[in-house]
Amino acid sequence: MKDAIRNNFDASPDAYEAYERMSGRFGTLADRLYRAMSDRCAFPIETCLDAGAGSGISTRRLQAHGVTPIALDLSRSMLEENRANDRVQGDFDHLPFVADTFDSVAFTASLFLTPKPDRAASEASRVLRPDGVVGAVAPIGWMTPDGTDVFASLARQSRSPTSAEAVGDALRASFSVERGRWTFETTAEELRSLHSIPAMAARLYPRLDTDERVERARSLLDGIEGPLEQHWRWFVGV
Repeated sequence: MKDAIRNNFDASPDAYEAYERMSGRFGTLADRLYRAMSDRCAFPIETCLDAGAGSGISTRRLQAHGVTPIALDLSRSMLEENRANDRVQGDFDHLPFVADTFDSVAFTASLFLTPKPDRAASEASRVLRPDGVVGAVAPIGWMTPDGTDVFASLARQSRSPTSAEAVGDALRASFSVERGRWTFETTAEELRSLHSIPAMAARLYPRLDTDERVERARSLLDGIEGPLEQHWRWFVGV
């Protein structure tokens, strides 16, 4: 599965940036997660392992908050777009760092992408300094304003390798965790833009090649209209 995940994200940097220009979603998630982590950390956060940093959307936001990030990602193509001074290609299930290295570990929209979140949470605990803090966000779903799941009437479900509930369970095995929910007003076009990212279209059509899966995803979602809501669960552990 990890090879498939890596290949999907290797094909995705440009589409990720296009979605971010349209929505600003991942930058907003990174800002909110940093603030939630900072509020609960026993000391000012100076260093952060940006775990699943991708093309650098979350890395840039951490830098804007005065934090020194280490950008880690499984995908070389994503990391090549990341302008962090320190970039490491690696798997957050097996972090290539010694114990007690970081003030914080941030999984901005990434921990739900591993089939073994408990392993990743344990590794985060290992590389954190005493009293350090971990944060993660995970998607709950896309809804209409009346609470109807956008995918309920469609032939496919957009599923992550790991659910938000499983992400929370994994973190609670290694940390004392607080959690909450963030809701964003969004649009059907933003929904289609997100699923035009090859790695996200793979959640709908994992067995198709890149171009075909993106085309099929946009076709599937073409009839969705009206204002929507996107729901995310956040977690902070100490």
